[in-house]
Amino acid sequence: MNKNRFAAIVFAVIAVIFTSSCSGGDPWVKVRGNKFIDPQGNEIVFRGLCFSDPVKLVRNGQWNERYFAAAADWGANVVRFAVHPANLNSLGWDKTFDAIDQGISWARKYGMYVIMDWHSIGNLKDELYTSTMYNTTKEETFRFWRTVAQRYKDEPAVALYELFNEPTVTAEGVGSCTWNEWKALQEQIIDTVRTYNPHAICLCAGFNWAYDLTPVATEPVARPNVAYVSHPYPMKRSEPWEEQWEQDFGFVADTYPVICTEIGYCLEDETGAHIPVISTDVYGEHITRYLEQKGISFTVWCFDTSWAPMLISDWDFTPTTQGRFFKSYLQSQK
Repeated sequence: MNKNRFAAIVFAVIAVIFTSSCSGGDPWVKVRGNKFIDPQGNEIVFRGLCFSDPVKLVRNGQWNERYFAAAADWGANVVRFAVHPANLNSLGWDKTFDAIDQGISWARKYGMYVIMDWHSIGNLKDELYTSTMYNTTKEETFRFWRTVAQRYKDEPAVALYELFNEPTVTAEGVGSCTWNEWKALQEQIIDTVRTYNPHAICLCAGFNWAYDLTPVATEPVARPNVAYVSHPYPMKRSEPWEEQWEQDFGFVADTYPVICTEIGYCLEDETGAHIPVISTDVYGEHITRYLEQKGISFTVWCFDTSWAPMLISDWDFTPTTQGRFFKSYLQSQK
């Protein structure tokens, strides 16, 4: 091949790439610095809702377009699919992923992105968990993410891959794991995902039920296109919250994107009240104001009638106490 022809081919390739990027041809959300960037090149802040579990909702007869339409009506631009290992295995992988496929189609129809969440709680390194519904293995976890990455490698609506819901080593009976061990395991999962889908933004959680991101200051995950997760429920810290939130996770948002994939609260006398979610609208006001000031994305737990803290009290989507607060807030941000 002569030099002129080679140069022409190189120029043509560069032109295609340039034209594609300038015309919005790349449909994927990306990480740029400490921001999420949409396909048009603008900063996007995710504000949305956590769904309880695709299998649970299928069994309740509520995994339907009406459910997704309600989430969009509330003002969500993202919804989180909390895939529990026990439910996935109970219904079966094929049927579960068929349901997820349909859910992604509905989310896309209503202009919402999807967070795929491997919803386990405990210590993946030692394969010890806080409840049998979260039981999984490293082998199964890698299988799950290979399946997701292969199946949705051409689906930009599935923008965020939440590698493990709530890592913790502070609960009784869940073994031990250092941050460097957890960091290395997350990096292995990310490498597996990227083998099939180089576009995926991987979400990495810290310990203490995905609350504590302090190790990121000195030992961040050594992979590009990642964001960090925190679950700052109201009782993780005492009031006043803001200074402690800043020390525990908020500082990370100065350097990397952060998304609080679970926030929420309920009153002390409401159904399902438990540590660490008991609070009032005061928490709602403080957490939303803090997250907005920091540019931190979030999804609220839980758009369900029975998994606390609930956002709805019935399948007509009647809001609970926190539901009224967050519905109003999300709609105000549209």
